[in-house]
Amino acid sequence: MTTTSWTLLRVVRDREAGLFLTAVVVSGFGTSALWLASGVWVKDLTGSNGLAALCVLALWAPSLAGPPLGMLADRARRTPLLIGVNLALAALLTTLLTVDSRSRLWLLFAVLFAYGAAGVVHDAAESALVAAAVEPDLLGDFNGLRTTAAEGTKLLAPLAGAALYAVYGGPAVVLLDALTFVLAAGLYASLHVREEPPARAAGPWWRETAEGARHLWAHARLRPLVLAGGTTMLFAGLNGALVYAVVDGLGHSPAFAGALYAAQGAGSVAVGLASGAALRRLGHRRFAACGIALTGIAVALRAVPSDPVVIGCSAAVGAGLPCVLIAAFSAVQRETPHGLLGRAAATAHTLVFVPNVAGLAVGAALADVVGHRPLLAVLGVALAVTAVPLARGRG
Repeated sequence: MTTTSWTLLRVVRDREAGLFLTAVVVSGFGTSALWLASGVWVKDLTGSNGLAALCVLALWAPSLAGPPLGMLADRARRTPLLIGVNLALAALLTTLLTVDSRSRLWLLFAVLFAYGAAGVVHDAAESALVAAAVEPDLLGDFNGLRTTAAEGTKLLAPLAGAALYAVYGGPAVVLLDALTFVLAAGLYASLHVREEPPARAAGPWWRETAEGARHLWAHARLRPLVLAGGTTMLFAGLNGALVYAVVDGLGHSPAFAGALYAAQGAGSVAVGLASGAALRRLGHRRFAACGIALTGIAVALRAVPSDPVVIGCSAAVGAGLPCVLIAAFSAVQRETPHGLLGRAAATAHTLVFVPNVAGLAVGAALADVVGHRPLLAVLGVALAVTAVPLARGRG
């Protein structure tokens, strides 16, 4: 048995890590199914593509409030908080069973917004609890397996959600998602993690909220990783907005994008399995740099009008892009005091993922004006430049 296989086996056989990973798969399945079905639901009720796209915006918008939402994870015990968030989401989702006309769409958007806000709190609390439950040397392996589990779920759940919606309608998908949250709450209730009592507030809420950002900025190892993660995700958003232009350039119908997304998901699944060993060999900075560089090469080569090349590049993007995310978030978990970890993790998520949304918007605006091939070439160079400072640094 190889060292990598033995380490992964250690993570999987660990009771608490196994429960965490199972909860990720269970709740992630329902979330991915609802994410796709909600847009189709709005499209069916209104016929509007713009309103359907607002579903994604409603889910993402709360990420802007990551630091104050993350403070909730530092002011409560994380295990009860995770249980409560999952049960609250399950109950909230049942209100969508009344959405049967355009006049009640406001309720769908309101629930999706609350869903996104709860997700920020959930991710912050989970990151902090994982850091207390998993050995520091295994955090990279755990986060890699988490990526593998999440991406593997994304390959299946949207198809299942679409099929369920086509046969039984939106309420069936809602009930599925609610059930997954109840199951996830049960898994978190089964955890045996010893937590320190939450610290009391030591000043005004705004000053307490800013502590996470100050910690990330002042930390010499965390700052470059988080900044590189945000920059990379900005360019990844630009690249993602060009997917249908790439498909059109290949002469295929828009449905061919599904094959590219599947290839990208497969790449992410693969790199998640190898990330722990790669982190130990290369260090966080160089592991992230290698992933960014691979993403840059793959993005640039997507301009080549060849099906095999573009599919291979999609797989390479899927393998390269998670590297900087796994490196950055594992480092935040390792290098942040326990009482500050909720705010630091939520702030890091905001700084890394909000630029992705901005990149999607800018890419959509530029795709028809500039053309996708020049943009892909520029993005490839920009990603390579982003990788250079990390490659020069020590692990």
